[in-house]
This record gives sequence, structure tokens and C-alpha cells, in this order.
Amino acid sequence: MLNESEVLARLLRRRPGHSLAQEFYCDPGVFRTDMEQIWYRDWLFVLPACEIPKYGDYVVHEIGNYSVVIVRGTDNEIRAFHNSCRHRGSVLCKSRKGRNPKIVCPCHQWTYELDGKLLWARDMGPDFNPAEHGLKQVHCRNASGMVYICVADEAPDFAEFAAGTARYLAMHDLENSKVAFESTIIEKGNWKLVWENNRECYHCAGNHPSLCRTFPEDPRTIGNDADGSMASLQADHLTRCESVGALSAYHISAIGDWRFVRTPLLGTSESYTMDGKVAVTRPNSSIPFKDAGALLKFRYPGTWNHFLSDPVILFRVTPISATETEVCTKWLVHKDAVEGVDYDLKRLTEVWVATNDEDREVVENNQRGIQSPAYQPGPYSETHEGGLIQFSDWYAGALVRGITGAGPSAPATLAAE
Repeated sequence: MLNESEVLARLLRRRPGHSLAQEFYCDPGVFRTDMEQIWYRDWLFVLPACEIPKYGDYVVHEIGNYSVVIVRGTDNEIRAFHNSCRHRGSVLCKSRKGRNPKIVCPCHQWTYELDGKLLWARDMGPDFNPAEHGLKQVHCRNASGMVYICVADEAPDFAEFAAGTARYLAMHDLENSKVAFESTIIEKGNWKLVWENNRECYHCAGNHPSLCRTFPEDPRTIGNDADGSMASLQADHLTRCESVGALSAYHISAIGDWRFVRTPLLGTSESYTMDGKVAVTRPNSSIPFKDAGALLKFRYPGTWNHFLSDPVILFRVTPISATETEVCTKWLVHKDAVEGVDYDLKRLTEVWVATNDEDREVVENNQRGIQSPAYQPGPYSETHEGGLIQFSDWYAGALVRGITGAGPSAPATLAAE
């Protein structure tokens, strides 16, 4: 198991434009470093705000050694707290989700207000001060209906990302939506393999027959031609969407940890369905035409999302071990949309339910092959796998900065040996 200094040394020797060395996908020491330097330091998407619409609604999210309760208070604010009683540390909320007027420890019934204040603790003596024993708060932000947390003592800046989210999601009403369906699967692969699989469609034609009915495989539709010019199809689509206020232009953060771009679907397709027509007749967007394509948004390390004219599809990645990753998918529809009237659940979900399972197989085959002693890093296709080059560069930079404490411009590579 590699220690942190060994991880850094091997990371700095990585070959740009190639997949990572075997240990970065398999070694428990690398996994521990990933958790400590990335997952425990950055903002992580946990749930759509509409999933906890009433005060007392809560969801518990587990990330590595941390268990976090996300709860809506009586003032309608969403807050997050460590799921650990200030008495002797018992888990406070045992269920994954629920609703309670107060947070009550199941062990000794210490009782907390939804804002974390300790209200009652039996027989603690005259010198006990409840004000000193409130719940430990976790950084929590609601960005246009998407809730993010950060378990670090000091969280990175969130303002620029929140502002970008507000601009791009202005025509997608997540706050007035509801979760129509949720799917959670465990992929037996490293979290970086899950992301690498997501960031390219090089594999799509051979693995995703349902998705390929509507999703374009041409990488130019999500950015640039090989010569750096924008594909005409993407340019025309951008102009059309922005003319009605649907911000669409490709935008990526300075360090590459988040991105927005609105892309067309194939032909006249309107949504990710088997026939290409909308899946929900009561949309949760205000875009005035159905064939608005998909607004693709990612924020490393934990989420990618698709915002269409009719539903929203949110994906959350949570690492479990060096070779296991949870992928949770949620389909959001307008809060007043009625199943069986405004949408058919099977039709709404079948393309991505199938695609997720196909991706699981791709990732697991990738993991098994990488574990072979014969594995060595291979070159990425600049045409089809530019997203993987971008992801691996972001990952290397994030880990170097985390380990060394260097600034955003810290180099992530050295010359290949």
C-alpha cells in the first residue's frame, strides 16, 4: 500500500495523454490519498433540494468515514451536520432518509433543533452548558436546487460555481420539481474509471444501443473540432438556444473542475427516449421548444448531470473502496407532473437504466483488465478522448495541490521517463 509521498512521486512521473498507472486504479494507499486530498476537501453534490421539500425532511449521505445528515429547517434553510451525537458519538439518524420534527439521538435521547442547537439532555448537572454541545455543522450550499456539502474545516470558494450554475440553470426549475425515480448501483471499479467512462463516447456505438438513438457520438457536439473550431451543428444549436435565454456556450472553470455546455441531440430528437420524443409532457423547464438538446454539467469529483427540455437527470458518484464505486441516478420531473398522465415511468427511465448497467459492465471489464500484471498505460485518442485527457490532468493537478499545498498552477506532470 503506497504512502502519500510515494503516490506523489509516481503521480509526477505519469505520462500525459495516457491512462494512469495501475496503482492509481487499484492500490488502497492511492485510494486513501484520493479520499483525504480530494473527496474530504472539495464540494460534493448530495441531493436535489426538492427531495427534502418540508421542514424536518432529511437524507443521510455517507462519504468514506463521514456520515452527514442533510436536513431542511423550520426556516426553510437546508443545513448539513455530522451524523454523530455530541454526547458519546452515537449515530443520530439511522435511516437513509426520513422526516422528524427534531433530531433525537436513539441512544440517550439528546434532542437537537433542526438548526443543530441542543435543546434537551437529561441529568447532565448544573455546570452543563447546552450551547457548547450543538451539532457539528458541515459546509452546505444550495446552488439552484442542487445541494452540495464539504466536510473540510475550510471549504473551497463556491461563489463562482454557484453564479455559473444560476446562469445556466435559469430555465430549469429544480426547486419546483420532484424525484420521479431513483436508481443506485455498485460498480466494481475505481471511481476514476467511472469518470473516464463518462467522459468519452468512444465506447458508445459498441455498448449503448438505446442511448445512441438520441445521443450524438461525435465529440465535436460537446465542444470543438480537432482544429479548435466549433462544429457547425453545435454552433447553430447554441445560437438557437441562447436566442430564447437558454445559456448554452461551452464554459469550463480555470482549474477544470466544473463545466457547462448545451448540446444538440441526434436529428429531431427531443429527449433520451427510445423514440426520441419527450418523456414528460409537463416539463420542468421554460425553454419554448422541445428539441433543446441537453445541458451537460459536471463538477468533479462527484457529479455529472443532464438537463433536457422535459426532465432533469442527476448522477452522483461516491467511492466505496479502491475497486468499488456507487453510482446514484435521479430523474426529476415537474412537481405537479402525474405518473401515468404526464409521463410513463418506464419510458422516462429505460434508456439510462440500460445505459447505466452497460456502463457498469464496461467499467468492471476495465478494472479487471487493469489488474492484470500485463497492464501498462495506453494512449488516449485526441479525437474521441479529449475529455479523459482533461479529467486526468484535473485529477493529477488536484492531488498534487492537495499533497503539497501548492497553488492552482502547480505542475501535475514531469517529463516521461
